[in-house]
Amino acid sequence: MAAEVKARFFGVLGAAKIQSALRRILGKVKQQQFNGLEVTGIVAGHFLGVPYVTVSAYSRHIQQSCYLDGIESRRIAAHNGESAKA
Repeated sequence: MAAEVKARFFGVLGAAKIQSALRRILGKVKQQQFNGLEVTGIVAGHFLGVPYVTVSAYSRHIQQSCYLDGIESRRIAAHNGESAKA
């Protein structure tokens, strides 16, 4: 249902760079108001001798119903969840 989102960075594989790539992915999918993210791949490669890493992920929404709620319903649910934490 949700399209795959990718972030790529140059350099060797490292925790700080993966975290940065995940932050970029989260920034891209934040407006969809899903409550989960499934990382489907972390692939290292080389292009003309330069190492790079591609991080791939899909947005997910965990809920009780088998039908996907609309974006407004997800936004309200997210707001109610934040209010309950306070």
